[in-house]
Amino acid sequence: MAGIKALVGLSFSGALGLTFLLLGCALEQFGVYWPLFVLIFYILSPLPHFIACRCGDDTDSSSNACRELALFLTTGIVISAFGLPIILARKAVIYWGACGLVMAGNAVIFLTILGFFLIFGGGDDFSWEQW
Repeated sequence: MAGIKALVGLSFSGALGLTFLLLGCALEQFGVYWPLFVLIFYILSPLPHFIACRCGDDTDSSSNACRELALFLTTGIVISAFGLPIILARKAVIYWGACGLVMAGNAVIFLTILGFFLIFGGGDDFSWEQW
């Protein structure tokens, strides 16, 4: 039952983050949909972790080159997602209010992705067949 509550909480926070993103695009005073390009970063951010889990060895050592590279690439993707709205706002493509809403959405979405990996990605005994 705890897994269901965690899944519902994560889906609610994901919906909240996407709401912030869409408000930054669709409100009448903003009306520009360029910030939706951060959706690409949302899709790309978990990919290095998935690849590292498949390619890396299963030792419990504190240093693993594949895992370190995955963390480095994920960090670059997340920083790029926060940097894109700032660049768009500085070049006057979007308004600063839209930038703030997109940044809030980024924070919520990336915390949701992190929460998913902390809750469901830790153990090897988890399988998707139980849903």
